[in-house]
Amino acid sequence: MKILGKYSLGMGDRFGHQGHAQLKAITEAAKNGVAITPVWNKSNREHMIIGTQPQDVRKEADAVTRAAGFREPYFVDADHINLDTVDRFIPSSDFFTIDLASYIGKRADDSKIGSFLERAKKYADRLEIPGIRKAIRCSEDQLTGIAEKYLFAAGKAGEIYRIIEKSKGAGNFITEVSMDEVAAPQTPVELFFILLMLGEEKVPVQTIAPKFSGRFNKGVDYVGDPAQFELEFEEDLMVISHAVREFRLPPELKISIHSGSDKFALYPLIGSILKKHDKGVHLKTAGTTWLEEMIGLAEAGGEALDFAKSVYIQAIEKIDELCAPYADVIDINKSLLPSAGEVRAWNSRKFAASLRHDQSNSDYNPNMRQLIHVAYKLAANEMDRFTKLLNKHEELVSRCVFDNMYSRHIKRIFL
Repeated sequence: MKILGKYSLGMGDRFGHQGHAQLKAITEAAKNGVAITPVWNKSNREHMIIGTQPQDVRKEADAVTRAAGFREPYFVDADHINLDTVDRFIPSSDFFTIDLASYIGKRADDSKIGSFLERAKKYADRLEIPGIRKAIRCSEDQLTGIAEKYLFAAGKAGEIYRIIEKSKGAGNFITEVSMDEVAAPQTPVELFFILLMLGEEKVPVQTIAPKFSGRFNKGVDYVGDPAQFELEFEEDLMVISHAVREFRLPPELKISIHSGSDKFALYPLIGSILKKHDKGVHLKTAGTTWLEEMIGLAEAGGEALDFAKSVYIQAIEKIDELCAPYADVIDINKSLLPSAGEVRAWNSRKFAASLRHDQSNSDYNPNMRQLIHVAYKLAANEMDRFTKLLNKHEELVSRCVFDNMYSRHIKRIFL
């Protein structure tokens, strides 16, 4: 049976060039006593934009692990799949992130809701979770609201899981359920009953990604109250532990933090709570590898810097088109974006410093960073030129990718 390690890292590599640099960060962590399972992830949307196929991610993961002599488990994630997209990922993936966002809020049949409420009402009056000091109360109206909001989605999770299971066989893949790309965060009470629903659907979920309070914008730091996040994160851990015992869910079940890259304000809190309770975590780093590729090209100067500038200048012109699919996970102040004329005059140091997530550097511009984060389509439109530049400056670009993943992410959470 495939089991995800205690600590795992979902590593986005949109263009499939940086697997070796990402794996080097994993092996460096192992040298320092922390075992982290690498999970290469790429969504259907990214495949469609770039023109790749799910099997391309499998080829990259297999190639870089084989070349490095890496003998620990690793996985390839069908990221954010649903009923419309699951089939094309089945042959090459062994980790499936079942995304419930499009199903949440749709109402199940009255008979199913009524049946669920009968089974769940024993928990509603007084829900005691070990580790949470106060008893959690859930009125009948609240429980009904939870069922109306999430029961249909849980049913879809079961349906998608069984499609995968029929093809790959039980125990031959990791199941993650994500609920993070929705408007409102889930409360610990909602999470408890969602896990009950998944247990009843017999979905052997090993990692679950709830939405937390605050903003988890792509590629930049957390915006919100860290103390509130800390409370929610710890309570969710306690809920998961209790649900595992209560609903016979996999003992490996752990929390997943999506859009978790660069949430530096939260990393010390996450690391401390994980150690306090001896729990694991799955952290997705999404598109920060693409950003580091752009930083590396900028630092290389010459034609590579010109390419990086051209991507940004085109991104300004197409900002509304590029940002629309990511509206819920970016927050760009257009008035703080440098103009095309300004950027044309920049040298390597200025461009790289503006893009690199170093908040101690006065040149750092989170608005520019978010815009380029969603502008990878523009590089895909010039794939031959982009690939040649990456190959020409491989050493410099790979060093940027490694330093970002190891120094800014792994060390801050786990070491």
